[in-house]
Amino acid sequence: MVQYITPRLDASFAALSDATRRGVLEQLGRADASITDLAVKFNMTLTGMKKHVGVLEQAGLVTTEKVGRVRTCKLGLRRLEEEAAWIERYRQLWDARFDELDKVVEELKRKERVDGRKKR
Repeated sequence: MVQYITPRLDASFAALSDATRRGVLEQLGRADASITDLAVKFNMTLTGMKKHVGVLEQAGLVTTEKVGRVRTCKLGLRRLEEEAAWIERYRQLWDARFDELDKVVEELKRKERVDGRKKR
């Protein structure tokens, strides 16, 4: 099977596939936070949160900066335009398919009404 998706999209969707990582992005959208703060907020170990932040960082969705012993996380520069465009293409494809299905259903209903009238 041919793969058309770019490695960048793969990394983004892999990062976004986890509820905790989506929650981290939502949290960082409100304010920057340390890994410790995030770990407490999501009730997990520092090691676990570091792994989640690492996945987000590899995808370019989060950046971190270490000052002393504190590693602060903030939203990355990526704005998910490429991902949104990919989703939009498929949304349009599905909309078109459902529109065609609606037409078929309406035609079947129309024929059923016409056929029902002829039988009486």
